[in-house]
This record gives sequence, structure tokens and C-alpha cells, in this order.
Amino acid sequence: MSRVGKNPVVIPQGVECQVSGAMLTVKGKVGQLSMPISSDVITKVEDGKVVVKPASQSKQSRMMWGTTRKLVDNIIIGVSQGFTRNLEINGVGYRAAVQGKNLVLQLGYSHDIEYPIPDDVQIKCEKPTAISIFGASRQRVGQIAAEIRNYRGPEPYKGKGIKYENEFILRKEGKKK
Repeated sequence: MSRVGKNPVVIPQGVECQVSGAMLTVKGKVGQLSMPISSDVITKVEDGKVVVKPASQSKQSRMMWGTTRKLVDNIIIGVSQGFTRNLEINGVGYRAAVQGKNLVLQLGYSHDIEYPIPDDVQIKCEKPTAISIFGASRQRVGQIAAEIRNYRGPEPYKGKGIKYENEFILRKEGKKK
């Protein structure tokens, strides 16, 4: 029995959930998200809660039970509160700034990197060395953070590059004489 799947997802105030066919649509103050529901699970909205149950006792159905429940939970949290991912930039001359609809990164290359900001995500730079990504979709926020981090990942000798806020970089010792 799935320990994650058996708990229903509570719908907070100001959030509307609707299951129509194989699609779950959720509206909240941050935005609107929808997700396809697998045919291996049964999803119902009952008295302020979303209940997910397996359609059969097959292995695939039991695997999708907990997965679907967590995806529904992420969507509900996303439209009610949103998700934030923070990035830190380390290195001399490395900085970021939001200019219009682009995130401009100066990362030690001969050119500036312009990352177009998608419509469903907000990117802010309070400091030139800090980037904050906010959006309703947890997957989308994480994907954008990974793409930005990929321009100049942290290196192990001096720790220069873009890293997640709570990421620990294992440092290596340099050359010895």
C-alpha cells in the first residue's frame, strides 16, 4: 500500500479543482495549471479533498498511485503559493541583471548571455549575484533554474560559477609543489 498515495490532498481556500475525463485543472491566485491523469489511477474531488486510488492491483497502477498524488499536491501548492528557486553567482566580475524580458548574465565569457524570461515564470535579481525564480509549476521553475545554472556550473577549485542557494560544492585542493 502506498504511504504517499493513501493520504488525500487538501484543497486550500481560493483554489478550484476540477476533474474532467483524463484531465485535472486547478485554478488559484498564482495561476492555472492542468495535468493529464493516468488511466492506472482514479482521481476524484470529494468535500474539499482530492482523492487518488489505484484502478487495479497491477504493479504499474500501484506505482502511479503515489506519483499521481504527489503531482496533484505540487499543482495545488503551485497555484496557491507558488515555487521559488534561488541561485547564487560566485566569481569576480560575474553578475546578472533583468533587462526587459531578458535575464542578462555576465559569466566571464567574451559576450553577455541573454536568457529570455518565459511568460509563466518571474525572474528577479535583488543583488547582482543573486537570481530568484518564481512560478506556479514546480517542474518549470526547476527546469529554468537548471538551464541558467548550466551556463557556468560551479567548479571545484575556486567555487566560481552559478550554484543553487543551498548547494554544497565539494572543494578540491590545488596543485602542490
